[in-house]
Amino acid sequence: MASAAAAASFWLAEHPAIVGFRWSPTHLWFSTWAFLLGFLASYVALCLALDAFLGAALRRRRPLPLGPVPAAHALLMAAVSAAIFAGTLLSAAAEIRDTRWSWRGRSRTTPFRWLLCFPPGTRSSGRVFFWSYAYYLSRYLHAARGVFAVLRRRRGASARVFAHAASVAMAFLWLEFSQSFQVLAILASTLAHAVAFGFRFWVGAGLPAARAARGAPVALACQLALLGCNLACHVGVVWMHFGAVGGGCSGIGAWVFNTLLNGALLWVFLHCYGKRGVCDDDGGATAARVTGSSGNKEL
Repeated sequence: MASAAAAASFWLAEHPAIVGFRWSPTHLWFSTWAFLLGFLASYVALCLALDAFLGAALRRRRPLPLGPVPAAHALLMAAVSAAIFAGTLLSAAAEIRDTRWSWRGRSRTTPFRWLLCFPPGTRSSGRVFFWSYAYYLSRYLHAARGVFAVLRRRRGASARVFAHAASVAMAFLWLEFSQSFQVLAILASTLAHAVAFGFRFWVGAGLPAARAARGAPVALACQLALLGCNLACHVGVVWMHFGAVGGGCSGIGAWVFNTLLNGALLWVFLHCYGKRGVCDDDGGATAARVTGSSGNKEL
């Protein structure tokens, strides 16, 4: 057990590639503004065009069969999210351990304050930013859920496409501007995704007892918990930047834009869950099931 823990710690927090990571637009995949903007424009345009084409070609709102693809994607997302969560947690602990000496009587910074508010001048390098980059890359994989929503003719598919695009943009900003509070945001997000996507795979694959759990509000509970965590983190950053920490927090300009995007994502959440339908991409684990005039129970 001890050897397994040591091996996990090495591969997730102490590997030279992780310790020596540095965010660079010239040496990393998908790390330039040109690529980001090009992807976002292409992704949104493709999804909206596909949605319009399916709406014109299919008179009735019938979903296209995707077979096991959504369930397989959910399993992959659950595994990736769990790995990023473990790596970020171990890396944050290692960073706190390695810099503890600088917090003893020489600075007002504490580990808790560091998690919420990076000191000004922080560069996107080291362990936690390696996993921030891994999280950023995972947003492209996550964006496939928007395509699934369009293909399966989900209500509010365009809102979900926007939400996925905004998620990619926010993760890029975290790295580009060394934005504060991203460690806690990544931990909360990946934990919620690991649980929600694991449940979606369980239901989508038809594993034992999946039928009984099919209507469980797991996805809704994870999204509510994530929204609550993000709100608490944003309040903490405001408190740290304007009062508790001299000099302010790193990446506060990007944080303001991040806050606006989070507000838009909150609108998407309320837009989807405030109606009869729910914000579930694959229909596997929904917060509610309603019966329409056509008898279809999955909206």
